[in-house]
Amino acid sequence: MPWYSEEQIEEVRSRSDIVSVIGRYVRLKRTGSGYTGLCPFHNEKTPSFHVNPARQMYKCFGCGVGGNVLTFVMEYENLTFPEAMEMLAEQAGIDLPKQEMTAQQKQQEGIRLTLLEINKKAARYYFALLKSPRGKVGYDYLTGRGLTDETILHFGLGFAGQGGGELYQYLKKEGYSDQILKETGLFKMDERGVYDKFWNRVMFPIMDVNNRVIGFGGRVMGDGSPKYLNSKETKLFDKSRNLYGLNFARSSRKKEIILCEGYMDVISMHQAGFTNAVAALGTAFTSGHGTLLKRYTENVILSFDSDEAGQRAILRAIPILKEAGLTVRVLDLTPYKDPDEFIKGLGAQALEERIRKAMSSFMFQVKV
Repeated sequence: MPWYSEEQIEEVRSRSDIVSVIGRYVRLKRTGSGYTGLCPFHNEKTPSFHVNPARQMYKCFGCGVGGNVLTFVMEYENLTFPEAMEMLAEQAGIDLPKQEMTAQQKQQEGIRLTLLEINKKAARYYFALLKSPRGKVGYDYLTGRGLTDETILHFGLGFAGQGGGELYQYLKKEGYSDQILKETGLFKMDERGVYDKFWNRVMFPIMDVNNRVIGFGGRVMGDGSPKYLNSKETKLFDKSRNLYGLNFARSSRKKEIILCEGYMDVISMHQAGFTNAVAALGTAFTSGHGTLLKRYTENVILSFDSDEAGQRAILRAIPILKEAGLTVRVLDLTPYKDPDEFIKGLGAQALEERIRKAMSSFMFQVKV
């Protein structure tokens, strides 16, 4: 069976507009920010089939089917995944060299898919705990920061309990071995036993551009240390090749991507309507991040903290982004420290004006 790399799959998906593709099969009508039509997978008289161009996803609220442009073509045309890839690649004018999967690649792919499955279940576990009485401290923190239930659900935010091995016990009951659970990076395993790595933390699922959970970030409740803790790098999670929020920002239809410092900045900006915000994952900005951004935009606006550390980070990021071929501007957040505080203090309209007046990277360097 032909095998395609993640980069090939993402290129086909990103260059195949879901509204255009589905529009060849279904008569779609613009409704608000999306499109509706009669579901092609079951008989209905009232449209319950929705296409979301921002997320490049479809969902029928009548029969429950949903997915992305590849799953739609597979279902509608009764094609295998490789056949759907070939069809969409041809339509998009993409050269798609075929590679056969070796036995070792098949084994590694099996491990990778199992890790994705475990991460998805862990994210659901954390979300359920956040909404339970035991997650009240985490829920109160998020709502106290101004987040709505809709935003909490949109980003899949959750809560890790008060310690021990609750998540471990849950996943063991789901039938996973210690060997595969060790690969997730979610647990500490030593001679004393097995413990959940994340506890007493608000949890931020980290997703790849295909909306699959590949890791987690956790913000401690109270004065614990470290304040923010990220998943270690695994077969799924490479900090230098992923950006928080890019799964949403890549299809925001705005002409630039706004690069922030942290999870809460990204979430606050998305809630305020700036759905083109992303952040690096607790690591220094790298050339890999620059290359990744170049796939989705020509323009980047840096929105780092206005303190000295944030300004130094901007100076380090500018040459990396320019080397990747991107036009770079810098957002002035004064008198506030970060985008979250700015939005709370002056509002989204004021931030929109600041974005329009963002300074060129050259002028920022001269100013500093």
